[in-house]
Amino acid sequence: MSISLRSLILLPIWISMAHIQQGGPDEKEKTTALKDLLSRIDLDELMKKDEPPLDFPDTLEGFEYAFNEKGQLRHIKTGEPFVFNYREDLHRWNQKRYEALGEIITKYVYELLEKDCNLKKISIPVDATESEPKSFIFMSEDALTNPQKLMVLIHGSGVVRAGQWARRLIINEDLDSGTQIPFIKRAMDEGYGVIVLNPNENYIEVEKPKIHVQSSSDSSDEPAEKRERKDKVSKETKKRRDFYEKYRNPQREKEMMQLYIRENGSPEEHAVYVWDHFIAQSAAENVFFVAHSYGGLAFVELMIQREADVKSKVTAVALTDSVHNVWHQEAGKTIREWMRENCCNWVSSSEPLDTSVESMLPDCPRVSAGTDRHELTSWKSFPSIFKFFTEASEAKTSSLKPSLTRRSHRIKHEEL
Repeated sequence: MSISLRSLILLPIWISMAHIQQGGPDEKEKTTALKDLLSRIDLDELMKKDEPPLDFPDTLEGFEYAFNEKGQLRHIKTGEPFVFNYREDLHRWNQKRYEALGEIITKYVYELLEKDCNLKKISIPVDATESEPKSFIFMSEDALTNPQKLMVLIHGSGVVRAGQWARRLIINEDLDSGTQIPFIKRAMDEGYGVIVLNPNENYIEVEKPKIHVQSSSDSSDEPAEKRERKDKVSKETKKRRDFYEKYRNPQREKEMMQLYIRENGSPEEHAVYVWDHFIAQSAAENVFFVAHSYGGLAFVELMIQREADVKSKVTAVALTDSVHNVWHQEAGKTIREWMRENCCNWVSSSEPLDTSVESMLPDCPRVSAGTDRHELTSWKSFPSIFKFFTEASEAKTSSLKPSLTRRSHRIKHEEL
């Protein structure tokens, strides 16, 4: 906001204060009230009263955007990429618009998983009642029956949902880099069953019920004069609060409450639940995980809770810029040893793809994803991950380890 605009907003208050200070004691109370008002006003929040309604379209067409043949989001009329600053000097409104578009993108990706990738949407908990909160995952038709290979995909934290790596990439780059669809399609082409986790869908939001508190002034034991005085104070307090609220939040949004999904209230809980009810029940001899960012932490937590089962069923794990920490998560020695032999972490780095990157932690080997952008690490390491899985599968058959763990530049970790 410019200085001149700020001055115009505050000028009437300054003039009022100057007039009031010339008056008597009653006027001094008004001065105090005005000073209190000034101390509470956030000028950026003050400008909300002039922002347009937070009422956005619920379809891509309504936003006048569509994905072209390259999977890029473009304006239907101009062909231009998405513009965040649609309205100048209205950052909050622009952010809300971006979030509304993001929700549409999430539903669009869900549709692609079902229609384009032929995955099934499976509701969880599997024994949920009609009225309780539910989430869902996606699976290929042969996810539980494929006798050879099963690939499990876990995204990171934040606003992303099943089938996405990064919303920002989907909106600003393309569907290939921002979604898990290329992984799903190639996996199915190469004979894998597929399960797509949804670790951030932990609760549903419902509107908070309004609680009506009975006014203490209704007490018949109080003298009428006292009740009248209290009512007057209460009305003045409410009037003052409403005045402040008008500027603080002119477009008051509904108060919401969160109802958590049973046994799926966190990404870690979700990973364990899907393991117990789906992955562990699958027929696949070789299970492979691709886990990005916080998804890597969720996988390590799964290992800690189901170590023997994971070791017996999982052949290899590809992490992409994982944020796991074997010390903070208290992963035992046997888990760390297994991770060194069966996992690889493609991390953000300016080094060429697959170049070894040093690590201070004694867990899995770290190699460059060929990009220094965290959100791009899964997409950039895409070909190397499938090669790693193929080598791991062949190595298991011939009782050897995949080449990434045998290379001469492999990091040697000391047992600490």
